Amino acid sequence: MAVSANRLELLQIADAVAREKSIDRMIVIEAMQDAIQKAARSRYGAETEIRAEINPTTGELRMWRLLEIVDEVEEHGRQISLEEAQRRNTDAKLSDFITEPLPPIEFGRIAAQSAKQVIVQKVRDAERERMYDEFKDRLGDIINGTVKRVEYGNVIVDLGRGEAIIRRDELIPRETFRYGDRVRAYIHDVRQEQRGPQIFLSRTHPQFMAKLFMQEVPEIYDGVINIRSIARDPGSRAKIAVASNDSSIDPVGACVGMRGSRVQAVVNELQGEKIDIIPWTEALPDLVVSALQPAEVVKVVLDEQAERIEVVVPDEQLSLAIGRRGQNVRLASQLIGWDIDILTEQEESERRQKEFVERSDLFMNAMNVDEMVAQLLASEGFSSLEEVAYVEPVEIASIEGFDEDTAAEIQARAAEYLEQAERERNEERVALGVQDELYQIPGLTAVMLVALGKEGIKTIEDFAGYAADDLVGWTEKTDGEVKRFEGTFSGFPVSREEAEEMIMSARLKAGWVTLDDLSSEEQLDEEATEVPVTGEAEIAAEADAKVDAQTEAETVAGSDDPAAPAE
Repeated sequence: MAVSANRLELLQIADAVAREKSIDRMIVIEAMQDAIQKAARSRYGAETEIRAEINPTTGELRMWRLLEIVDEVEEHGRQISLEEAQRRNTDAKLSDFITEPLPPIEFGRIAAQSAKQVIVQKVRDAERERMYDEFKDRLGDIINGTVKRVEYGNVIVDLGRGEAIIRRDELIPRETFRYGDRVRAYIHDVRQEQRGPQIFLSRTHPQFMAKLFMQEVPEIYDGVINIRSIARDPGSRAKIAVASNDSSIDPVGACVGMRGSRVQAVVNELQGEKIDIIPWTEALPDLVVSALQPAEVVKVVLDEQAERIEVVVPDEQLSLAIGRRGQNVRLASQLIGWDIDILTEQEESERRQKEFVERSDLFMNAMNVDEMVAQLLASEGFSSLEEVAYVEPVEIASIEGFDEDTAAEIQARAAEYLEQAERERNEERVALGVQDELYQIPGLTAVMLVALGKEGIKTIEDFAGYAADDLVGWTEKTDGEVKRFEGTFSGFPVSREEAEEMIMSARLKAGWVTLDDLSSEEQLDEEATEVPVTGEAEIAAEADAKVDAQTEAETVAGSDDPAAPAE
């Protein structure tokens, strides 16, 4: 093969490769230029700086060698003296480059093979880049393809202009694919890896169901109906909560369709997966009742701080509420995003009776009162000695059989017990080495300081380095399961806002931040300062930066010191 090969043939080859691989024609021509340059170096020497250029219009090939202008030539294949360069070009200066045309050369078998490898690699890289650019913006779309092969349970899908993979764990259980089958899936990830872009598809992703409903229900596509939440047990059952922006449109009925035609199309695509469509509501108790259908719900109790819901159902409805292998309550929990505990009426009654006995025993032992007095206090809703000691005396005196003197005596005994307990906790705090200065932080009690001491928090600086999550705990959602992580103060009635205030007070006293640093906080409205569930408040971002700097400085300093089911 000669460099002076038919010019038209070079351009025809470039055009054919560009069309076949769906890449730019100039990329193929540049790959040919690089291949010719590499082959020419094997002829003139690897140290020679050679340039090749193919005219994209005429196909004419030109080659030249670059020579650097220097005072003293050390490499004859790359350098030229200033005198010689000025004989060729009077404007030549030191450190410039001068070109020297090269004649066409004949490619040997090895050189031709090497040039072919360069072109193939360049074209492959361009094809991969084109595929990544095409699919990176289609993340979250549904795509159709043809099964190309199945490897170890993973399905390789031909998309026409690329390949994608559906991993075994992203396939609906018990569904099988064979070569040539048509498949529809959801693009959930596109990554640029060393072996090229990898397109990952999924048929189990909750958004796959959302996109299918969007295709089947025009109201969802137009934005009249919103899909608020989805929970799936792929291949078995799913729950989807929908809401309408138009009060005249029933969101559940629109998703079900005439005689169930719309939802049935989605069910067929998902291999018979049963779908419960429920109306979304901002009233969480009502949403829980709908999400647990077909089970009947007697009572719903919310614990907003722990994001936990306690649901009471009739004894005969327990198995229906829980579902097969816990499926119904698990999907309801994923749909709402809170943990759900199911209790029967009998279990709730037994638990309330147990709590009543425990509170009565607490009052009897702590205040040395008889059983009747303790039970009266417990039945009136008093759950702790603090409530008894610090409530308005008239509330206790208003209990039938009590008078003002009795109320005063009960409160005095409760206060005496709390003072004694406080002294004991204080002694334990001192034994743990927790400093007295922590009492300067509003809201901290002796029992809290003991809990901090057990965690190794003994000074204001230690406490200032804490985050709200460390105190009150946090939740994480992994694979649809919500997991709760406890904090140091999880057993105390401390809200996240109160924890934030305690930490900020410690940072102010430690000198990590100043009131001037927090002046911008006063300009934020209530919505902007709302504390997120699983992190510190955004208003403390600047303070956090100072905390990190302070911690790093201390580390460096210390281093020197040793509802509508569709079947």
